Amino acid sequence: MSSNMSTSSSSAKPDRIINGIAPIRICDLGGWTDTWFAGHGTILNIGVYPYVDVQVAVFPRHVREHQITLHAENYGERYVVLPGSAEHVRHPLLEAAINEVLLPANVALEITIFSDVPAGASTGTSAAVTVALIGALDALTPGRMTPHEIAYAAHRVETQRLGLQSGIQDQLCSAYGGINFIEMFHYPYATVSQIRIPDAIWWELERRLALIFLGRTHSSSAVHEQVIAALEREGDASPRLEALRRCAICARDALYAGDFVALGRAMIDNTDAQRALHPALVNADADAVIALAREHGVLGWKVNGAGGEGGSLTLLCGPDASANRALLRDIRRLSPLFQPIPIYLSRMGLRVWTTDWER
Repeated sequence: MSSNMSTSSSSAKPDRIINGIAPIRICDLGGWTDTWFAGHGTILNIGVYPYVDVQVAVFPRHVREHQITLHAENYGERYVVLPGSAEHVRHPLLEAAINEVLLPANVALEITIFSDVPAGASTGTSAAVTVALIGALDALTPGRMTPHEIAYAAHRVETQRLGLQSGIQDQLCSAYGGINFIEMFHYPYATVSQIRIPDAIWWELERRLALIFLGRTHSSSAVHEQVIAALEREGDASPRLEALRRCAICARDALYAGDFVALGRAMIDNTDAQRALHPALVNADADAVIALAREHGVLGWKVNGAGGEGGSLTLLCGPDASANRALLRDIRRLSPLFQPIPIYLSRMGLRVWTTDWER
């Protein structure tokens, strides 16, 4: 256990520790159709390690000067959060997520949040943080929210409390984990069907997938606003949105058939469909990695998330493990910024459990 918790503003030990972990999201086929301007959508995505990790140290209220202390470990910051405050200044997403849960008045909390994923990797990390944090804080309240309810609460944090643009798929992926086929019948309401495949297919998929961080924080708000304005004019019957929806369906069918070639084709088609929304959604760094991947005979590639500057790619490699390792070495040589991130498929989504401090 980190000494940071026990050496904060009080020497008192916590009564208990609540742990919450949630996977990030890769390979989101059909993304952009899980939005308010799409109206309805079809998305396939995959939950993977590394998880986002949240720990909540719970103290009696009277032993701590402040009720909530937040430790954003990746940023080296620890500070007091005022519960119920409408102003979210230092880490708005974290502070707004804390305010989403009605906390009991008789406890004080030290909340530590950590992720191994680089900031701005376009892998739904913000959603995973919010899901894990709300899930952990929910353990302090009477009853328990379902994974679906936690996903919706995390989505509300971004769209209602912070007024941000956000689809629904990232929160659902973090809450459920695994491979998800999401059908949004009316924004933001959706059903989630988890894709169950034989272990051998699961293991092979896990071995073939690679996540490549392009070395720069994702930032393309101006481009995204242009895409949103154009799609809003086209409406939910937009042929460009329909092309994205079809990619998710093709990927689902390919997975059930254990057909990696067809899955790779769906990934490529989806990236091409993103490019059709706006050329800048597939950036020059992504194109450089795609060109190298094509030379190595990679089956598929998907620009993660909405696309734009920075971010990351998911690659679907071939059956030769040695050749795939050679590809990753060549990607590192292509640019010192490019960083393959080790991933494992997450069979589970949000997990919350309590630990005794003394045990």
